Amino acid sequence: MKSLKSIPSGKVSRAGKVAVAGLKIGGNYLKHYGKKVSNQNPSKEDLDKDNAADVYNCLSQMKGSALKVAQMLSMDRGALPKAYTDQFAMAQYQSPPLSAPLVTKLIKRELGKEASKVFDEFSPIAMRAASIGQVHKAKYKGEEVAIKLQYPGVAESISSDLKLVKPFALKLLKLKSKDVKMYFKEVEKKMLEETNYKQEMQQGISIAESCKSLKGIRFPKYYSKLSTDRLLVMEWLHGFHLDHFFDSDITQEERNDIGQKLWDFYQYQMHELKWLHADPHPGNFLINDKKELAVIDFGCMKKVPHDFYLNYFMGADKSLFDDEARFYQNLLDLEILRKDDSPKAVDFFTQNFSKLMQVAMKPFHYTEFDFADESFFMELYELGDQIKRAQDKAGHSHNRGSKHFIYTNRTYYGVYNILSLLKAKVKIVNT
Repeated sequence: MKSLKSIPSGKVSRAGKVAVAGLKIGGNYLKHYGKKVSNQNPSKEDLDKDNAADVYNCLSQMKGSALKVAQMLSMDRGALPKAYTDQFAMAQYQSPPLSAPLVTKLIKRELGKEASKVFDEFSPIAMRAASIGQVHKAKYKGEEVAIKLQYPGVAESISSDLKLVKPFALKLLKLKSKDVKMYFKEVEKKMLEETNYKQEMQQGISIAESCKSLKGIRFPKYYSKLSTDRLLVMEWLHGFHLDHFFDSDITQEERNDIGQKLWDFYQYQMHELKWLHADPHPGNFLINDKKELAVIDFGCMKKVPHDFYLNYFMGADKSLFDDEARFYQNLLDLEILRKDDSPKAVDFFTQNFSKLMQVAMKPFHYTEFDFADESFFMELYELGDQIKRAQDKAGHSHNRGSKHFIYTNRTYYGVYNILSLLKAKVKIVNT
């Protein structure tokens, strides 16, 4: 993969990248319709592949929040056409890295001296590159360490980048700008937090201490004296990323064991800590030779307010959906319904969200759940799409639901997705 010698940092240069991508997409549509006119029977899938490649190429050169949006979208298999989710999944840890000379310059800027004067060994070639930073391997006082280096200009460009990529995201998700303003503010806030590596270090230390009673979970140690807001030094953890096991030749028992560790980790965070590792994609987890689940990124953490937590999990009790008054109040508390809604709107959202929430909470209605069951995901995504289309047809606003849904749902849908790809069966309450 070709390395980047620079990253566009100014608003004009970054807007230029988006404009070029827009022109390429326009060209793809012209070619697509040209083939239609000449009876070449072009497929929508081929058009999606071309467009997804051009969008990803643009975002991967910009890095930062622009690429982070692509990563977030890739975690929801039902939100976008497959070509986009496949292409955007590369943003998790396979995007183009910075060149060695640029890395050397950035390391010196952060540490105040050459890497060779700080570390016993240092490789300027990135081991992994993602949306906000890339990881290098080094040795410090005889110990292997990972150096997470933030891309230049990321924090400063978050607000302007989100404005640039917003039209792409809205078009892909088929949403209107006025419906998502509150949610984009929440995303912007979280992305700004992710650029603070000292905060990430403190979050990693805190979550490791809070989860030390969990068996089979491994956390890295950190080197605080070497870390800055834009450079994080931590223990190098060995192992394979979770996607290595999706299609590998391992037993069902091994799949279930990996899945159970992941599920228990998230159950403990949600129900005991009300504090979530809200970025559950395969690149943030490793399985080591001791079969431990190693968690390696704590940049995106979500505090779950107690009232929201109680209302969110009311749906784990199926009797909620048979109690009209209680369910109505639950939808009000979750901000899905509003007190000024018309009777027609109340009826629409009550009926449709009763169906959707029962499906989304389905794993919690069992003592054990098989995430290899594709029918669960098909029902979940198809129902979501049906409701979205019916909502558009009826003229109801999409601006529904608490802002806390964004990262809570992202967390659970991300975990569901990993467990599905693992084909794991887990005990929902693991005693």
